[in-house]
Amino acid sequence: MITTPDLIESLVAHAEPVPRLRPPLARALSWLLFAALIFVLLGISHGLRADIAACLQDAKFAIGIAASLLTGILAVSASFLVSLPGRSPRWLWLPLPALAVWAGTISYGCLTDWVSIGPNGLQMGEAVRCFATLVLTSAPLSLALLLMLRHAALFRPTLVATLGSLSVAALAASALALFHSIDATAMILIWNFGLAIIMVAAGSLAGKRMFSWAAPASLALRG
Repeated sequence: MITTPDLIESLVAHAEPVPRLRPPLARALSWLLFAALIFVLLGISHGLRADIAACLQDAKFAIGIAASLLTGILAVSASFLVSLPGRSPRWLWLPLPALAVWAGTISYGCLTDWVSIGPNGLQMGEAVRCFATLVLTSAPLSLALLLMLRHAALFRPTLVATLGSLSVAALAASALALFHSIDATAMILIWNFGLAIIMVAAGSLAGKRMFSWAAPASLALRG
């Protein structure tokens, strides 16, 4: 039977160095650069909406786009920060001001310039293209974020997944606004906040399960 000192010496002799994670904000920046690449590819394949110049001159639209993009940036930064042990969970509040502005621009639109969808309703072709943009934006971003956070996020899986889901939802909503001409307030509510609510709820309910799938070995060690 091996003695304790011999066991310790054996473990030390066969131990391999564990690479340290890069700083959380550096990893968040890497993910945001990946998101920017997806936006560029979508722009090349779909092109910006035809009325983008006129839309950007509308203060409500410009503020809404800026707020949704800032929500995505701050939410993913907070998710990387709170994924590490010893970091304050108060980072959860980081994206909330931008989220409030984003919500306010859409709510303001409901009160001031309600636009009906029209007698012909929403065209199926446009709906399919919008759904394709959602999938092409949110799916790779979600998978990349899951892989980048799969080990560190096990300390606070629900909180990290919620922040990450909010970030993906905000960026996907930004892509919809930039690449598709859906101006009806009802549709903005359905696409933007419907997507955000679904993704944040999924992150809150299944955070630990998602990260345990991506990093089962780490979860087993914690258990």
